[in-house]
Parts: sequence; C-alpha cells; structure tokens
Amino acid sequence: VAYLADGPEKGKIAAIVNVIDQNKVLIDGPTSGVTRQAYPIKQIHLTAMKVNFAFDAPTKIVRKELTEAKVDEKWAESSWAKRLENKAKRVAMTDFDRFKLRKAKAHRNKIIAKALNSKKKSLRKAGKL
Repeated sequence: VAYLADGPEKGKIAAIVNVIDQNKVLIDGPTSGVTRQAYPIKQIHLTAMKVNFAFDAPTKIVRKELTEAKVDEKWAESSWAKRLENKAKRVAMTDFDRFKLRKAKAHRNKIIAKALNSKKKSLRKAGKL
C-alpha cells in the first residue's frame, strides 16, 4: 500500500498492483477513490501496510483484500495520517485562529508553570529539593 504524495490523486492511498517499469507502477485504490492507473514512482511513498493479492489482480479482488485488511481504518489511525491532517488544519487556519491558539498556549503554560512552582515550593519546604 502506498501514499500518493503528488499528482492528481494527491493525499490518497492505493495498492500497487504491478510494476510497469523502473519509473512507473500500476496502482488501484477502490476503497479510497483512486482509479486504476499508471503512476510515477517518484510521486508515491510506500507505507508499512501490506496486502497480498496476485499480480494484475482485478479491482474487485483488490477491493476485497483492502477491506478485509481494514487498510482505510489502519491508515486513519496511523501517526502519518494524523500528522497530515494536523498539517492541513494548520494551513487552513486564519489569522484570528492563530491568535486564539497562541493565547490558549500561553494560558496553558501559565497553569503548568504555576503548578510546577507550587510543587517545587512544597518540596523545598520539606527539604527534598
């Protein structure tokens, strides 16, 4: 299973069905909306997920194997997918959203610092620090 990092299907995952030559592979992603097509190797990243089916397997078999292996659920739970989702959220933030985030982080840091300092103070009084 590969992540399509560039091109018309950017951001989706698909299974590699066959290797055409050293520059292109045949991919198919019926569960993620990727049609069966030749795709440049330079525009994909391999994932750790693997699904077994025969070379040049038809879309029906690829769909069956992908759903049985629950590839879409595993991908959604992966840290890679979550990181991409967070990156997209950051890009979509407005100026006001960034301001609110900065203020929320400052407030959180004040709470943490206050709790840490009170804990340090109590340990100093007890003579353990």
